[in-house]
Amino acid sequence: MKKLFFTMLLFMVAMIAAAKDFKTVVFTTTPQMHCQSCEAKIKGNLRFEKGVKEIKTDVEAQKVYITFDPKKTTEEKLQKAFEKFGYKAEKTDKDAKIPVHGDEQCENM
Repeated sequence: MKKLFFTMLLFMVAMIAAAKDFKTVVFTTTPQMHCQSCEAKIKGNLRFEKGVKEIKTDVEAQKVYITFDPKKTTEEKLQKAFEKFGYKAEKTDKDAKIPVHGDEQCENM
């Protein structure tokens, strides 16, 4: 019984130590995303940024969701990272309605 209790206690301590305090920030981009190629360009470039854990894109909503470790990077650094591959990013929130501009041409096509 002591062995089981000790094992469970060690497991709980390990779980708490492994838990990270990640943050998620939502950006909209200029130029807007139009296709899978646009999404791939954003994901492919941002995945190398320090502290990035997950990147989700939503072409229909025109949003990029980035989950990151705030001990390794900041929202401002992530925003500047978009400029490295020709995009401008503006922070928004998950409920904001972003107007879609249909007259822009996708430069990735």
